[in-house]
Amino acid sequence: MKTLLKVRELLLVLAIALLLLGVSGARSDFAAPANLAAIFTDTSILVILALGQAAVIMTRSVDLSVAANLAFTGMAAAMLNANFPGLPVPLLVLFCLCMGLVLGSINGLLVWRLKLPAIVVTLGTLTIYRGLAFVLSGGAWINTFQMSETFLSLPRHQILGFPVLAWIAVVVVLAAWVLFGRTSFGRALYATGGNPTAATYAGIDTGRTTFFAFCLSGALAGLCGYLWVSRFAVAYVDVASGFELDVIAACVIGGVSIAGGIGSVGGAVLGALFLGILKNALPVIGVSPFWQMAISGGIIIAAVTLNTRAERTRGRVILRKVDAIRGARA
Repeated sequence: MKTLLKVRELLLVLAIALLLLGVSGARSDFAAPANLAAIFTDTSILVILALGQAAVIMTRSVDLSVAANLAFTGMAAAMLNANFPGLPVPLLVLFCLCMGLVLGSINGLLVWRLKLPAIVVTLGTLTIYRGLAFVLSGGAWINTFQMSETFLSLPRHQILGFPVLAWIAVVVVLAAWVLFGRTSFGRALYATGGNPTAATYAGIDTGRTTFFAFCLSGALAGLCGYLWVSRFAVAYVDVASGFELDVIAACVIGGVSIAGGIGSVGGAVLGALFLGILKNALPVIGVSPFWQMAISGGIIIAAVTLNTRAERTRGRVILRKVDAIRGARA
């Protein structure tokens, strides 16, 4: 399985390189380091959300509420800053993390304790969180002039030539790499999605693991609530509307299996970067917005097909090994 994931990641790297090479023919500076750094910064929020979503998907669940969580949390942070501009920005960031964590834990509890389908739960909370954002704001916008300069400047502040937003994404990627690959929680994620029955017999609480995956996804969505609002300097109810589909697409393109138990941090990150570069590249070569949607949809279907075929191949290999063992015993 690790070999399959490495092949997928290698294919994504190759696809990104070919995409950059192709677009550079129409615009020579597209692959320039400065432009690539700008694209990475633009894609940073998608990268962060994709890592949280990957954890959920690996447990055979899905979180459709991440963008609504982001919008609700971002609106709350913007309103706090507008009404209490003296509040320290780190405190507001901590508030967003905690608020997102609470919203994610609600999803996790409903899936874990009530045994409800994750897609139904998060579809419901998607609507609820959007509605609560409207109730909180009364439908009003929080604009640039209502936010403090320190609130807006943090993600844009440069460190070693890169904005803080990009560095936050890098830190989250490194933390996820350790969490998924070097901790008992990471092993529980793969076991829960790969074979929940066997995981239970091995002493893993699959329900609790799923709950913590939703908590992680919610906390990262809360963090992105602040990052989105401060980066774009506006907060309104429909912030990031439909963005949850991009997040799921990034995971699927990166090889995170919707059947659970398969995926990697590198794959999710590369999937997000591929989408980010694609969305920047298509307008450059003159592709209309409607064709952009069609192309993105086609890539998602191709990625799902590739994932499914890989899983079927893996299943046939396992069956052949079982048959060989039985034949040897006979």
